[in-house]
Amino acid sequence: MIKKYSLVAAAAALLAFVAPASANDYHVEIVNKTGMALKHFYASVTATDDWEEDILGRDVLDDGESFVANIDDGSGKCMFDFKGVFENGQFLVQRNIDVCQVHTYTYTR
Repeated sequence: MIKKYSLVAAAAALLAFVAPASANDYHVEIVNKTGMALKHFYASVTATDDWEEDILGRDVLDDGESFVANIDDGSGKCMFDFKGVFENGQFLVQRNIDVCQVHTYTYTR
């Protein structure tokens, strides 16, 4: 019986080290209310000049639709810039969005 309890204690101790280092939630619902399709969406840490990969990929976010984007890039940082590129070629950039606090971002006209 002693071995069984020792195993349970060891497993519990191991799980304490495996737990995520950050409790931040990097998921943001992106809502499109612009009247046109959102063709590309980028989110990059505010401190960089480089836009990361297109989170939408081959998808398109039509007017009135939304999707949940996982903004976690592994940096542990919360401040991101968003860039949305629309079907007419126009783009909107919003800087300094705290993705640890903001869980919905809406593109509007």
